[in-house]
Amino acid sequence: MIAKDLMSTTLVVVPPEMPVAAIAELLAARGISAVPVVDEAGAPVGIVTEGDLIRRLAEQPRGPLRWFLDLFRSSGPMITRFAKAHGKTARDVMSKPLHAVGEAASAEEVARLMEAHGIRRVPVVKEGRLVGIVSRADLLRAVLRAPRRDAAAAGDDRALLRAVIAAMREQPWVDTFWIYPNVRDGVVTLHGYARSEAMREGLRVLVQEIPGVKSVVDGMEDMPLILRAMA
Repeated sequence: MIAKDLMSTTLVVVPPEMPVAAIAELLAARGISAVPVVDEAGAPVGIVTEGDLIRRLAEQPRGPLRWFLDLFRSSGPMITRFAKAHGKTARDVMSKPLHAVGEAASAEEVARLMEAHGIRRVPVVKEGRLVGIVSRADLLRAVLRAPRRDAAAAGDDRALLRAVIAAMREQPWVDTFWIYPNVRDGVVTLHGYARSEAMREGLRVLVQEIPGVKSVVDGMEDMPLILRAMA
C-alpha cells in the first residue's frame, strides 16, 4: 500500500502565528494528539504535538548546578528548549524539520522514516501542499488489511510445503540449512535444529500465518554446540 491509500485526509491545521494556549484548547476539544502547522500556501512547516506542550510544564528553573553544567554544553539545544518552554505561538513550539513523503511512498518507506526519526506521524505532500497525514495507527491498519501470502490451495500439501520453504527463505534469521519442514494434511512439522527459543517462536509465527496451514508442530532439537560454531 502507498501513502495515498493510508493517509487521513480530514485534517486540522493551524497557522504559524496561532497562540499556544489556543492550540492546547484545540487538541483537547478535538481529542487529537498533534496538529500540523502550515503556511499561507498550504505547505507544512512543522507540527505541534502534545509532547511539545508538555515540555512547557516539565521545564524547571535553572538551579546553580544546572547553570554551571550548562556552561559546558552546546548552546543550540538549550536555545531550542527555551523557545519551546516560553514560546507564545505555534512557530515557537512546533517540532521541525518536518519529515514528509509524497503520495506514492510505500507503507514500508513511511515505517522506516518513523523508525529512523522516532516520530509517530508523517505528513503527505503533493506539489508542496499538505494533503494528508499517515500515523502509526494508519500503518497498523495497513498491516491488518495486508493481503496474506499467496500460498497453496487448501489440501495441497506439496504446494503448501513450497510456500513454507519460500517464507523461510525470505527471513535472514532462519537457518534454512538446518531446518526441514514437512507438511501433511495442512499440518506443518518442523524438523532439524533450532538455534534458540526465539527462533522456535519466530518460526511458529512465520509458518502459522501462511494461508492453508492448520497448525505447526515443533519437532526441532536444540542445535549442538559444534553446529553453532559452524553456522
